[in-house]
Amino acid sequence: MPATHESIQSRIDELTEIKESARSGPDPAATERQHARGKLTAHERIALLLDKGSFNEVEPLRRHRASGFGLEHKKPYSDGVVTGWGTVHGRTVFVYAHDFRIFGGALGEAHAEKIHKVMDLAEAAGAPLVSLNDGAGARIQEGVSALAGYGGIFQRNTRASGVIPQISVMLGPCAGGAAYSPALTDFVFMVRETSQMFITGPDVVKAVTGEEITQNGLGGADVHAGTSGVAHFAYDDEEQCIEDVRYLLSLLPANNRELAPVVRSDDPADRLTDALLDLVPAEAGQAYDIRRVIDEIVDDGEYFEVHPAWAPNIVCALARLDGHVVGFVANQPAAMAGVLDIEASEKAARFVQFCDAFNIPLVTLVDVPGFLPGVDQEHSGIIRRGAKLLYAYCNATVPRISLVLRKAYGGAYIVMDSRSIGADLALAWPTNEIAVMGAEGAANVIFRREINAAADPDAVRAQKIKEYQDELMHPYYAAERGLIDDVIDPRETRSVLIRSLEMLRAKHAELPSRKHGNPPQ
Repeated sequence: MPATHESIQSRIDELTEIKESARSGPDPAATERQHARGKLTAHERIALLLDKGSFNEVEPLRRHRASGFGLEHKKPYSDGVVTGWGTVHGRTVFVYAHDFRIFGGALGEAHAEKIHKVMDLAEAAGAPLVSLNDGAGARIQEGVSALAGYGGIFQRNTRASGVIPQISVMLGPCAGGAAYSPALTDFVFMVRETSQMFITGPDVVKAVTGEEITQNGLGGADVHAGTSGVAHFAYDDEEQCIEDVRYLLSLLPANNRELAPVVRSDDPADRLTDALLDLVPAEAGQAYDIRRVIDEIVDDGEYFEVHPAWAPNIVCALARLDGHVVGFVANQPAAMAGVLDIEASEKAARFVQFCDAFNIPLVTLVDVPGFLPGVDQEHSGIIRRGAKLLYAYCNATVPRISLVLRKAYGGAYIVMDSRSIGADLALAWPTNEIAVMGAEGAANVIFRREINAAADPDAVRAQKIKEYQDELMHPYYAAERGLIDDVIDPRETRSVLIRSLEMLRAKHAELPSRKHGNPPQ
């Protein structure tokens, strides 16, 4: 018996040594090089993401089976990716993290199969999936097997879309076809200087087009967060980035069959928001920051803005009202007067679709002068691309409340979750102006001949503008016709929204039976 016991203990010691070796990487110098680049190792990143001591690793002893091109002599455990599950704020989350110290995090057949495994587990368990990306793309030595591995990832990303939250955290390079996996997920986080994403790198760009550009200039964090819209968030360091991933997860349900966690707040549900009387100017053309309005309405003034650097003329944010998570979509008068353009429409449409997929009610704050005019917008497809926001709202079955703060003109009024496209409740402040267009433009169209023929055109124009405002743009015009459910005191905005959402919490709505819709592209 003692011999048997010693034999088992020997095997346990051997297993412990192997696992520790896998965690520490191929050699200490590799870890030092990773740190010298300003990057953490895969296990260090997972330790930041998950609750302490909660990580359960899957297939830590996996090794590739490839031979040739020197791979037969290099078969490290884990094969360059760490996979498993743990908890974030006590809730199950699945994760995979590329280990750049092993083959530069390049994806091979075994590497891909480990990722496929954890993706399948996440979908089966109904829990979020977080990928910590730091890889050099496909493993060239394994040829088409590596490419097929990416195909399996893309297929699973698509199958899990709208089923479980998927978050991509870019902590290193991501080039070629590998970049399409993050693009298929719900949220993309990036770290400045150390993470880049592009389909073709600077060398290829120079060879084909003659343009010279750096990796960060081509696909760095700020480029994708502010120009392309590929990334939702950009950070200066990994620690803050991963901390915000944890915060985002605290706002999301585990899957599409559950509701987001409720966190009770000491912020009274019936709190009056007196500051709103001064924050929003009565003059329709005067700018203000809509984020200050959101700040006054939500619990403890705390919200998490999505895509803050891209399409700033519209704000999308997750927040809580009386402890319940709500998605806010709001025109931003401080940027481009809050006008809707292609990028703003696409940004908001994507956010609306996400909230609808994961049972997060929507509150839309409306202060919009219309769609952005211009040859570039028309030629770039504002008709089909602007229609994405219209489609997203019309398709959404979660509780939806729209609130017109000030102006709401033309087609943009309709698109911003108006009553006519299915908002459950349409509210307005007494300062609202809902019309086909602004009074000055409308008067110039309707009374053009009369104005031009007048001895004093300016006086007649001013008179007609006032007539139009008095007849068709007064605050109660839409309410008198049933297009607005109520005109409310701005100070009561928070309490009205909370009571309304409580009423709608059990809302049940179904779309027609179909395989799927065909949204505008």
